[in-house]
Amino acid sequence: MAGTRSHDGPGPLRRAGRATGRALRAPFTGTARSIRKATHAHGAGESGLGKLIELHAVNGAGDVMITVALASTVFFSVPTDEARGRVALYLAITMAPFTLLAPVVGPLLDRLPHGRRAAMAGAMLARALLAITMSGAVATGGLELYPAALGVLVCSKAYGVVRSAVVPRLLPPGFSLVKANSRVTLAGLLATGVAAPIGAGLQTVGSAWPLYGACAIFVAGTFLAFTLPPKVDSAKGERRARLIDPHHEQPAPRPAPGKGSTRAGLYRKGNGRKPAKERPPGLRSVGGSVLHGLQANAAHRALSGFLIFFLAFLLREHPLAGQSAAVSLGIVGVAAGAGNACGTAVGSWLRARGPEVIIATVLGLALGTAVLATVFFSTALVAALGAVAGFTQALSKLSLDAMIQRDVPEEVRTSAFARSETLLQMAWVVGGGIGIALPLNAVLGMSVAAGLLALGAAASVRGLLGAARRGTPHPRAA
Repeated sequence: MAGTRSHDGPGPLRRAGRATGRALRAPFTGTARSIRKATHAHGAGESGLGKLIELHAVNGAGDVMITVALASTVFFSVPTDEARGRVALYLAITMAPFTLLAPVVGPLLDRLPHGRRAAMAGAMLARALLAITMSGAVATGGLELYPAALGVLVCSKAYGVVRSAVVPRLLPPGFSLVKANSRVTLAGLLATGVAAPIGAGLQTVGSAWPLYGACAIFVAGTFLAFTLPPKVDSAKGERRARLIDPHHEQPAPRPAPGKGSTRAGLYRKGNGRKPAKERPPGLRSVGGSVLHGLQANAAHRALSGFLIFFLAFLLREHPLAGQSAAVSLGIVGVAAGAGNACGTAVGSWLRARGPEVIIATVLGLALGTAVLATVFFSTALVAALGAVAGFTQALSKLSLDAMIQRDVPEEVRTSAFARSETLLQMAWVVGGGIGIALPLNAVLGMSVAAGLLALGAAASVRGLLGAARRGTPHPRAA
């Protein structure tokens, strides 16, 4: 019929537009499918571990955006002497309250066995709101920036504590704890590596833009947390157990008439009948492995904090031979990041066979490298120490996490992670404080680094190797 338009198909312009759209989307959709395939491999998709891996990647990307904004404000924007004072003030204002707040996080989360997804989502949403709050103060560096930074730190640690306690519930068949922890941690590291240059690019647009990016990322993480499987919130298999040392669960024999109890803590002295109030177990009550592993990890964290701050100020004033300050910092930072990623990958490969031996071995490796850097200080050895420090810290922390997941009863595991994270964070602050206060002398600094590791080795290696020889009464950790 005259005037009727043909409907045989879309016109050439429309077909060209669709083809162009598909071509533009292909790199992003292809990348997304590749990421999903990697995170959900080997049964991780069916168990729910894949979702946790993706959530942790989002968490790492958001955290590094905030780190970029704070580093530019506190460190890079002022002369070295003023920067040292501002960094010290930042540590004092944020870490002093953190020591009081962090121990409360674990017991509080222990009371929320049915709300773990909500707890992780809440930690994400709170950081999104705090990022927006910080965006108004980051340009001036005013004191109002520090309470918000403290809130971000506490929320980040709360998320990490819940995430660590959730991993055993999402293990695929045949997965060890260290392999699962390694895969989650590696996803966070990769996301950090991708987001860091994006954050630096946003920083060139404006000092608040990395925080806007962090807010958007954390909002996405809030919704992603609720996509975790419902068994994350299930309390099946958990119990409000008698929180006492499992080696002393049996009541002591009734004392002879007229005599007091000889078992303090189980019977009230002089009574012999009425049980005393039970006390929650500390890290000491779960065996020597966890305690000595925590001591060794504290040495690694102290080294990490020391190197970050000492080398940041040293290389700013005295760059590596033939390099600018920015390039020198970049060399050491990239080496440390690569070492951390390699340590995480090796942790997955080792499958946590003998975590006590792994911790003792990597502590010795770090100590040997620090001694070499002291005696033969050079550009190559500084970069090598950064790489080894990243490698050994990652592998040691994965092994410690596996021992806590192996040896600590599930009903108090969240508290154990909170306490251990608090101690490790404070070790990092102590190391960082030493790095800020120390004169900018390279050999002196490397000597102090070796000394920190030597103290950790003296406190922990003998106990770790002894525990490895005796074996563990908790063989469920592969």
